[in-house]
Amino acid sequence: MPQKSAVYTHGHHESVLRSHTWRTAANSAGYLLSSLQPQMQVLDVGCGPGTITADLAALVPQGRVTGLERAPEVLAQARETAAGRGLTNVRFEVGDVHALDYPDDTFCVVHAHQVLQHVGDPVQALREMRRVTKPGGIVAVRDADYSAMTWYPEVAGMADWQRLYLRVARANGGEPDAGRRLHAWARQAGFAPEAVTATADTWCYRTPDERSWWSGLWADRTVDSTYARIAMESGHATEEELRRIAAAWRAWGAEEDGWFAVLHGEILCRA
Repeated sequence: MPQKSAVYTHGHHESVLRSHTWRTAANSAGYLLSSLQPQMQVLDVGCGPGTITADLAALVPQGRVTGLERAPEVLAQARETAAGRGLTNVRFEVGDVHALDYPDDTFCVVHAHQVLQHVGDPVQALREMRRVTKPGGIVAVRDADYSAMTWYPEVAGMADWQRLYLRVARANGGEPDAGRRLHAWARQAGFAPEAVTATADTWCYRTPDERSWWSGLWADRTVDSTYARIAMESGHATEEELRRIAAAWRAWGAEEDGWFAVLHGEILCRA
């Protein structure tokens, strides 16, 4: 059956990878780590530049981790990341989460971080993740919730950024408020409610260095990335509007009292 299509809103501009390469298993998959065992076979869906994947491989030294990514151009960086850490129990492959090219019951853990918000059919994606998970294994998913992101102080233009991002992401076929929906999607994908543990966690940016980094990457992303191109080509924003929003990000980053929180929904599902 054909799947609904979705366009990856962010692309792989340097400003996007600046964020993705900051991610670790500790700051992005903490809800999963106590469930890992050294001999596990793990699939990391939407692995991007591979920093979380490499951490997972280090945590299952007698097992093996497969990093799966739909965009082949970023996998060279993922392989360099793993090689630089001397990891030999990890490989990277191109594939689509809607139709995983693995037999049933292949993996002990199937993990996806910030993936389901970008796919055309998140329920089908979860069905596939469940199919390739061994009985008793774990499907672990974490996604942000853009409408729940909050900040202080209220700098003019920041709310415009949030509204614009929601419009662009949904027009691309994704669901930027995926975090609050994960447990419901899991039920629709066939997981029994009692087999799903739903939690939430946050990233918080408060120190001068954190504010500078977070505001800078979003300012650059707003004017230079695939997201910026799509926003203009689809008529959601003009170049002038994007530059104004980027300036708002930098103004917020310069605020001494600046604070930004990113809410994530998380699910651990027993197959």
